[in-house]
Amino acid sequence: MKNNIKYLAVLALGLVACEPEFDNPIDEAGVFTSGEADFSNYVALGNSLTAGFADNALYITGQENSYPNILAGQFELAGGGEFTQPLMADNAGGALLGGTQILNNRLVLAFDANGENPGPAIYTGATPTTEISNNLGNSFNNMGVPGAKSYHLAAPGYGNVAGVSAGLANPYFARFASSADATVIGDAVAQNPTFFSLWIGNNDILGYATSGGVGVDHNETGNIDPATYGGNDITNNNVFASVYNDLLAALTANGAKGVVLNLPDVTSLPFFTTVPNNALVLDASTAASLTGFFQAVTGIVTAQLAGAGVPLAQAQQIAAQYLIQFNEGPNLFLIETEVTATNPLGIRQMTPDELLLLTIDRTALAQGYGSVVLTPEVLQVLGILQAGGTPTAEQGLLVINAISGIEDGDALDSTELMAISNARSSFNATIKALADANDLAFYDVARDLVQAANGGIPFDGGVITSDFVTGGGFSLDGVHPTPRAHALVTNGIIDAIKQTYGAALPSVNPGDFGTVTLSNDVN
Repeated sequence: MKNNIKYLAVLALGLVACEPEFDNPIDEAGVFTSGEADFSNYVALGNSLTAGFADNALYITGQENSYPNILAGQFELAGGGEFTQPLMADNAGGALLGGTQILNNRLVLAFDANGENPGPAIYTGATPTTEISNNLGNSFNNMGVPGAKSYHLAAPGYGNVAGVSAGLANPYFARFASSADATVIGDAVAQNPTFFSLWIGNNDILGYATSGGVGVDHNETGNIDPATYGGNDITNNNVFASVYNDLLAALTANGAKGVVLNLPDVTSLPFFTTVPNNALVLDASTAASLTGFFQAVTGIVTAQLAGAGVPLAQAQQIAAQYLIQFNEGPNLFLIETEVTATNPLGIRQMTPDELLLLTIDRTALAQGYGSVVLTPEVLQVLGILQAGGTPTAEQGLLVINAISGIEDGDALDSTELMAISNARSSFNATIKALADANDLAFYDVARDLVQAANGGIPFDGGVITSDFVTGGGFSLDGVHPTPRAHALVTNGIIDAIKQTYGAALPSVNPGDFGTVTLSNDVN
């Protein structure tokens, strides 16, 4: 991921994440109040977003700058109690199981040996010291578990360290589960919270999205048994609604108040918006060559179909879809699709709304991935065609095989985007309806992400956008917030609490919080 992205503007933003510094440090009693809420025992539930996961890892600085920890600092001004977290052992970000590293170190912004090409790289400046099998106990206020889907919070054994190596349990929860059969929600409720936050559901969609849609949408299958779901599957809407209702029922059973957050559009994250789908930039000569190439493809496919017994007019009609025109300047990449009788090559151009993933091999894109790999042998066959000759079947196949459409795992097509959108809309409708039914505060974080992606969110000292690295809102994995964005989320939650419970709490200044980490300790 070290490819021609201009990060140097980040240097002006303050690269190293810093410790929380709170605005309006007024100590006078009675200035800040909890209103109808009681912040004396605040417990936060969720996934990586709640835990403070950033830069593709969980590490101390990220945890200390998580929105629950920042929020708890503000709660202290209105009767809030101590807020504890299952801190990692260091800032390396990796973790060990039985002394063997099983989780990668975090990403840092690094430069090559010539001091150029800044981009994310795995931190190698220290060996991780967090041992998953060292259980820390279960009484932590931050119950965010990276990787958790909604139904995982109620799954017995999700923190059983014996199941971690087989992928049957979560390594992060294994560090602080009360027992091998414990559930996240059970351990949270056992602490008798007086106030809670719940931000869960992103991972019920995110794995599908970040895999390029290589998963199953269980709103299509109708499967309501999450025990059978794969890691990249979309959770069935009814399963999500049932689980979410049960989570809130458990959290509010003792009269606790709380705040819930909805789900942003994951496809607006830098992970999906950084690599343009029209980055096939051509000069006039190359554009003409590619157009000519696909004219040749059209003729070859026509001949192949006709040779297989397809009527000539029908063969010509089918082959005409491959008369792709390329222009000087940006062009849309080609993408693989299902091979059918009406699309025998299984390729087409991307549509403007379809997305490429941040993890796509951009070196391969520069060498023809997403278009055509023009080898000398292919060019020789094209020369035969241009001279009016007829290539052999083997030569025709050589031309067809030169087409290199982007694979499913590197992109999200329109069908996959629709599945993601439909699930998120349903999940968010559930979250809002249950928030209203339980008289809970509701923060529309999705609205703020839209603003970040469309012009940015101003704060005292700058603007937060969703631009990769330079925008200040997202860490180097392109998915998780920076400390600065966690501060923004904190303020959104505070506003929701004020509106619902009449609390008087100070906001924080996002400018007091860092963005991404620069390090030279990488390969």
